[in-house]
Formats: sequence, C-alpha cells, structure tokens
Amino acid sequence: MKKKFYIVALVALSSLLLSGCAKEFAELNKSKTAVSTPNASQLFYESVVKFEPQGYLEWYYNAPMMYTWSQWGVPTGGYTTSFTTTTETGDKGNKSIDVLRYANEIMHYIEGLESDSDKATNMPYYYASKVLAIYLGIFDTDLYGSRAYTQAANYLYGGTLTPEFDTQATLFDTWLKELDECIAGFQADGAAIQSSQDVVFKGDLTKWAKFANSLKLRIAVRLLSQDKAKAQSIANAVVSASCGYISTVDDDVLFNKATVSSESDDVIYHWNNGFMTGIGANENVVDFMVNNLDPRVRFCYTKNSWSSKIIQAYYDRGKDIPDFIEEDVNYSVDASGKKKFESFKAPGEPWVRYHGLPADFEAGMQNTANYNEWMFDASHFQIYKLNEDGTESSDGGKSYRCWSYFNLMMVTGRTYQPSSFFSTTPDDAFSISSNSRPWYGLYLGAGEVNLYLAEFALYNNGSLGGKTAEEYYTAGLTASVQEYDTLNKLNQCMYYGTTYGYDPVDAVIDLKDGEIDTMLAQADYQLTGSNTEKLEKIFLQELIHFTMFPNESYVTSRRSGYPKFGSSLVPRIDFSAVPVTQIPRRFDTGMPVNTDIMYDNLMKAYQEQGFTPTSRGENGAILHNERVWYDKGAPEWGAGQTL
Repeated sequence: MKKKFYIVALVALSSLLLSGCAKEFAELNKSKTAVSTPNASQLFYESVVKFEPQGYLEWYYNAPMMYTWSQWGVPTGGYTTSFTTTTETGDKGNKSIDVLRYANEIMHYIEGLESDSDKATNMPYYYASKVLAIYLGIFDTDLYGSRAYTQAANYLYGGTLTPEFDTQATLFDTWLKELDECIAGFQADGAAIQSSQDVVFKGDLTKWAKFANSLKLRIAVRLLSQDKAKAQSIANAVVSASCGYISTVDDDVLFNKATVSSESDDVIYHWNNGFMTGIGANENVVDFMVNNLDPRVRFCYTKNSWSSKIIQAYYDRGKDIPDFIEEDVNYSVDASGKKKFESFKAPGEPWVRYHGLPADFEAGMQNTANYNEWMFDASHFQIYKLNEDGTESSDGGKSYRCWSYFNLMMVTGRTYQPSSFFSTTPDDAFSISSNSRPWYGLYLGAGEVNLYLAEFALYNNGSLGGKTAEEYYTAGLTASVQEYDTLNKLNQCMYYGTTYGYDPVDAVIDLKDGEIDTMLAQADYQLTGSNTEKLEKIFLQELIHFTMFPNESYVTSRRSGYPKFGSSLVPRIDFSAVPVTQIPRRFDTGMPVNTDIMYDNLMKAYQEQGFTPTSRGENGAILHNERVWYDKGAPEWGAGQTL
C-alpha cells in the first residue's frame, strides 16, 4: 500500500500539470487567483492516461510467471525445479489508486460547483473514472486479496491516511453497486461527456454504460467457486439490462490514448524496453490452433525464423534442418544429392512458421529424439557465409529460432530491432526498419464477453437471455478473431499487410475472407459433446482469447483447472518432480515494515485472510495453499471441471 502522503503529493502535482501551464515553477509563485484549477473533463482525461492494467514491469516480471505456472507459455530453457519460485513483481496491487484519486478529485470539484445543473453536467466524468478505477481494482484483488478501496485516496477531502482494507467479498459487492450507479448516471437525462476529452468512446455514453455493465461479468466469473447462484444472477442481470452489453466489436473498449503528449511518450507508444525473452509459445497450444486453422495463432505469436530462404541456405551448405521443420517441406534432390526447396506442404505459409516449445519437465536438458537441441540451443547449428567456391567460411555466423514467441508488437508501439522477428541468410545484406507506432490496446471486448455468457448459458441449462450457449460461443470466437486482426493492423505488427519483399514464399498474416467460417467448422472448435466437453471447449477458447492478456489468462486457468491433464485437445503436462501443489496461485505479499504507517492495517488484512507475509524467492507451496477468497474451492491446476 502506498503511503497516503505520497498520494497527496501526486494529486497536488497533477493539478499543476493539468492546468495546461508550461511556465517555470518560479512563475507559478503567484496569488491563488492566478493559478488555474483543473476541471472535471481535464481530470477525467488524466485518469485515462493513468489507466494501465498491464504496464512494463507487469510484462517483465509477472507475465513470465503467470504463463509458466498455467502452462500457456514455456520457458525457453525448459521447465526446471525452480519454476515455482517467485521473482520480483511489477504489480503491487495498488493500480486502482492511480485512477481512484482522480475520480475522488472530480467528485470534490463537482461538490464545489454552485448550481445543480453544473453538477449534473459534470457527473458523467466521475462515473467514467469510477469504471476505470473498478476495472483496475479487479486486477489488484486477483493476486493480493483484500485491498484498501472504500476509504482510499480520500485524505484531501476529510478521509484518513491509513485506510482500512476491504475484503474481497466486500470489494465485489461495492463494485457491483457502484457499476449500477455509473450505468444509471450514464443514462440520466442530459448526461454528456465532451467527445474531445474522451479518447475511449468519443463521448458516447451508451458505450460507457455497456462497458460498465459488461465489466460485471469479470466479477461474476470470479465468484463462481464461492457463490455460483449469485454469479449466475449477475450474468442474468447483465443480459437483461436496458443499457445492453458489449455484444459486437463495435462496442469494444479499444483505443489509443494519444498521438501527441507533453507528459510522456509512453502515453503514445506504451514503452520500448525488452521483456518476455525467456518465454515461448506452448507446443500443445500452437499445434491445437494450427491444426484447427485458427487465424489467432498468427496474431498472438511470431513466425519462427525458418523461411524458405533459410531452409535453402542450409540445403546449400549440405546441412540438416530440424525434423519437425522439414516435415512441412516439399523438396527435390539433384544428382549430387543436394536438396532444393520447392514449397511448403499444406496448409503452407504462414501456418507452417508457428511452432511451440515442449512443456515437458527439463526438456531443455535432454538430448533425445523428443527434445533435440534445435528446440533450445541453435548455437551448435550455426551457418556461415558461403565462399565463391561454395564452401562455408568462418564469418557471419547465424543461427535461427525454431519456436514462436508471443507477439510483443501487440504490447508496445516503440521502435525496436526487426531482426528479432525477421531473419536473413548470412550472405544477404537485406534489412528492414521499424518506426514508432501509436499503440492501441483492447481492454474489454465482445470476444471475452460472449465467451463468458456462453459459460453462464451452459450453467443455466444451455441458454441465457434468449440465446443458446452455442450462439454466444460462436459470437465470442468470431469477435475474438476480428479483435486480434484489428489489433495487429492498428499496431502495425510484423507481416501484417506486407512480406517486406525478401522471401518470395513469405505470406502476410492478415485475416482472409472465409477463415473464420473454416475455423468454426473444425470439430474441436464446435460446441458439441457432453456438457463437460462443452465446458472445456469454452474455457480453452477463453484461454486462447487471453493469450495476450497475462492476468486474465492466469485467472482463467486458475479458476477453471484448464489446460487439463490427459485432455485430447490441449493437455497440461504433469511433472512428478514438481507437483501442482507447489505452483503459486497468488503473488508474494512483500514483507511489511513496522515504520510503514499502513503496517497495522496490512498485518490485520493478512491475518484475516490467513496469509503468511512473504517476499520474492518464495517456494510456491505457501502461495498455493493460502489462496485469495474467491479462489478457495476452485479446481486444482490441471483438474478441469465436471458440469
């Protein structure tokens, strides 16, 4: 918990920055009447700027742990006994405060207005900021349980510097009530937000109401292990609400914060530091998506390095290529025994360029047919420039990555080295450049919402709000593919719209006509079978949708028990050396310091939840057994569910 005097200082500083004044501090040392006060619309925009669910440190520290523990990603060096040991964390469970302080400041501003009309006019800014604060609050409680919220960020207005912690149950009840209040506020007569101050929905309060209503589903799915009846009633209320919910991509919460910013380029480009270099795609996940012609494999992951030109470069040198790469190659052999690349086998480029890492234990340490060194250490298989006589020199050595990384161009719009995602032979000087690109993020969309509703429809005898589970499921998959295609286009991801002209066999990753229908026609993607089999399909599609959303991916795997041991779709691998009871289900609390003014409140909250205060480097058993409230009773890792 941040100390409250730090929060007060930030609010005061933000007020100065929001005045729009570019003068030196010395020039601001004037009469109070000469200092401008930010209005509600300015404060609201600043709350959007501070709205950051998954910042750089979360991707750098948290995401690798989350993907590794849930087996949705695989360490590039293979799973070892240390994978359950926690690292530093970027998320300390205080994200909501960053926006809540602005919401409270907006309310304070409104209360100072003289006319009821002016107060009513400005209230939508408060409601919109509240929705964003609640969104972040759900993140905060996912991994840390009880949080300070109802009394937090309010010291300037008569509150306390030492707010009490609210339990997870209290937080959920509070947020559900507040979201209903926000929806009513958005629907009130005369309610309006200036379109120029609203980068989220351009002043469309109908969409803000749908956002608030749909956000309740994130709370509902988290309640399923504690109060399934209440969770179902929330879902029923969402689909029957007069404001509607996010049912199509037109209502998605997808936006770019700014194209110009005097505050920080991160507002535009979403930072540029390296991250997630030690995590690759899971072989079981990627194979499942490729085998079912799921276009999202192209949007969520990067192509590997093995283009037709790289393959031919190895053939020219008389060197072998990995078996699982050559399985997809049609080649001819001349009289001298030299191979020539002819084409990729069906389904061809770009599908054949996506491979994951095996999730087996200590796979990186093995040297067998199942785990050959190509998967983990290509340095032994470098190739070098060719001499004029066709022999290989000792200069310009290069090696090539066989597996796919997560598509991090979806996470940051900064310039970075395209060579990380684009490979050439040692003989070629060809290169491409990458410019900084304003970043677009998806925060809540029709893919997620419809898949949640498919889940609740299945719990409700197969229907909900006049639609069947299959209808929601189909709408969810369709929207998910469309959303990922849109994000790749807006964020100008590698190979979207261009092949760069280097390899004539390369293909773009753009969504093509008919691909969604082809995907939906695959047996593994149809909502058929027993109710238990249908439930697994829904959860797997939720996990695929959350591939580029590490927190939601982790929460979904944790609450569902999928991927499941022994599954015929996407199996989880069981490690006898590291049982699932050692795999964390929350993060370290950190070790409270008795000089912290929040020390007593922190210790009280931990004691009430049964948490042992822990610091990084903790073995996973404590973090597995001492669960946050809503995770108690949830399925074990890999156990799946029976409906």
